[in-house]
Amino acid sequence: MVWQGWLTTLVVGAGFVLLGLGVVFWGRREERRYYESLTARRDLREFFSRWPLRPEPGAIKIGGLITIAVGLVIAVVGAVFGLIA
Repeated sequence: MVWQGWLTTLVVGAGFVLLGLGVVFWGRREERRYYESLTARRDLREFFSRWPLRPEPGAIKIGGLITIAVGLVIAVVGAVFGLIA
């Protein structure tokens, strides 16, 4: 790689990590809002019928964790290239 290529890889990895952290926090907020809306209702129609459709907070958090893992791998590869070059 060109000597600046490792820096680009490192920045992309850090961007993925930041994106993943944002998605995890978004999933936590969605989960909290979902359960707070259930406790405020007298009927639990939304809980049983899953209507209106919402992205599942657990899936959002898992996607964020996967994004963090990918970002860390990319950042480590960039750091290794930086040390080698």
